Amino acid sequence: MKKFVRYTLYTLGGIAVVVGGMAAYVRTALPNVGAAPEITVEITPERVERGHYLAWHVMMCMDCHSERDWSLFSGPPTPGTEGVGGDVFDERIGFPGVFLSRNLTPASLKDWSDGEIYRAITMGVKKDGEPIFPVMPWMNYGRMDDEDIHAVIAYLRTLDPVPADHPTGRADFPMSLIMRTLPVRNTPGKRPDPITQPVAYGEYILNAAACGDCHTRFEKGEFTGPFLAGGREFVLPGGILRTPNLTPHETGIGAWTRESFIARFKQYEEGHYVPHQVDPGDFQTIMPWMMYAGMTEQDLGAIHDYLRTVPPVENSVVRFEAAQ
Repeated sequence: MKKFVRYTLYTLGGIAVVVGGMAAYVRTALPNVGAAPEITVEITPERVERGHYLAWHVMMCMDCHSERDWSLFSGPPTPGTEGVGGDVFDERIGFPGVFLSRNLTPASLKDWSDGEIYRAITMGVKKDGEPIFPVMPWMNYGRMDDEDIHAVIAYLRTLDPVPADHPTGRADFPMSLIMRTLPVRNTPGKRPDPITQPVAYGEYILNAAACGDCHTRFEKGEFTGPFLAGGREFVLPGGILRTPNLTPHETGIGAWTRESFIARFKQYEEGHYVPHQVDPGDFQTIMPWMMYAGMTEQDLGAIHDYLRTVPPVENSVVRFEAAQ
């Protein structure tokens, strides 16, 4: 009996050493995507214009890296906070910890090289080597054309420097270890031609906009539903929001024409719509309609063209349930 107990203790001790060693390795050696590339992004008017378009209307950099006003429909950025960061993603909305978006203005990024910004956007690793929680869809951005990423970097360099002192976020265990294993080297692609390759171009824009992140069911830290079939839940102060089905099934966008799809976005375009007040219990959404409304009709139409090609999935979604 004593021998058995001693053997058990030795075994448990060995396991503890192995687990401890693995945890130490993850904490100290990961993430490991290599040094930031040595690049210098030339700031040209064309790049800045393209970067502004992507940051505001496709990649939604200015959506997450601002403080959103949830008293208004769709939570538009609070004027004066655009790009300054401070948006909070925490346990109240299902995240494993507390994560805050950082300041993207030169007040914060002036000491970052273009390569360090590039690595953060496309590989999920900060200047100090720490990982970025994938609420920022750097995995999507890592598949984009380098020229588009360079355009965003050029645009960020032109922002007014606005100092901001945000609290430090934290990841709960075991996510604090798991997120260190996630960053990988990016695999940039080429932006397809929107005229000759409209479906491939639509897929490219949809990836850049990270539509699949919200419109795919997500539970307990992983995607569990069919891609783009909707059903992901977000707990909002006034109730539970569920994202709609974007597949070409009749429970999704099967009946939507290209024109009606574009019009759905354009109804929120600046000059046509003023955000209305949302009272407790009223329908609210995290979808940044006013920002996506600035996307070109060509890009919106291409997204629709691509969505028509994905497998149709039956999934009727109850969009919103008011808090009791």
